[in-house]
Amino acid sequence: MVEISAALVKELREKTGAAMMDCKRALVQAGGDLDKACEVLRQEGINVASKKASRTASEGLIVGKVAGDGKSAVILEVNSETDFVARNEEFVNLTKKLTETALKAKAKTVEEFLGAQADGSTVEALISQTVAKTGENIVVRRISFFDLGNKPGLFGLYIHSLGGKIGALVKFETSAPLASDTFSREVAMHVVFAKPQYLSKENVPASERENEKRIESGKADLADKKTEIRDKIIAGRLDKLIAERCLLEQPFVKEPAISVNKYIEEQAQQLKTEIKVTDYSLMILGEKADPIDPPMGRSDEDGAPMPQGPNSHNPNKEIALAVPSDAKE
Repeated sequence: MVEISAALVKELREKTGAAMMDCKRALVQAGGDLDKACEVLRQEGINVASKKASRTASEGLIVGKVAGDGKSAVILEVNSETDFVARNEEFVNLTKKLTETALKAKAKTVEEFLGAQADGSTVEALISQTVAKTGENIVVRRISFFDLGNKPGLFGLYIHSLGGKIGALVKFETSAPLASDTFSREVAMHVVFAKPQYLSKENVPASERENEKRIESGKADLADKKTEIRDKIIAGRLDKLIAERCLLEQPFVKEPAISVNKYIEEQAQQLKTEIKVTDYSLMILGEKADPIDPPMGRSDEDGAPMPQGPNSHNPNKEIALAVPSDAKE
């Protein structure tokens, strides 16, 4: 049997966070090879993760990052079982590593991301190591990766400061290169506060419009109205209702007298460039999430069309959120 020194056991424990006896056993099994012992523990960590996979992970953090060159950005929801672990240094460091890896991997789905390379292994293996250290199930629940490609543009990223429970990422395309500007973050902040379901009116499914029109038509206050007046009232109410659900038509949170679209137009004039919002992603911790598919290609459990691409959230699961303290500055 290979002699395993206390110093080697200590080194493996510091590197992995595993228990002393587990470290010693892994080193014996690996013949004293530190890297192989890490692999042994990693394999056991995967087993630990699988045993914990049935436990609900509904706490955690919303995290995101814009690439250094400004050409891509990502936002993720990473779940743990308890808020205690979500504030743990091991978990926080993991989320930072995951955002960096996501930018490099350019993964569009969770499945693709879990198989991406990270520190000589996979993202899934990296998560399993942290599971072994924290003793809790950890899950990457959803991911939104945006890339400008060869087009000029920028991103707005805002993660609410109160515990990282909600965040938004907005993609802008411009007619000329534009350095990061405060307006992009303010639009992302608006998304966090107003929680739009769609980008614009054009993205609202016809079935949803018809459903809302039917509801308005059946309201008692319209029963005695003449047909022409009744139709105008219904049209006006429908336009207002749809506008409240669409990012570009919503009153801008910092200046409610104008719409988000109007605010962006004003910024474009000041910056002397065309600015267009082409996509966004809103993530609320623990909220129902569906797989991210091509725009308009998803359905909810009842088969109804879901909001466009990743820019959706379940309006029936709102959370209480005051206007961010810096939103009125």
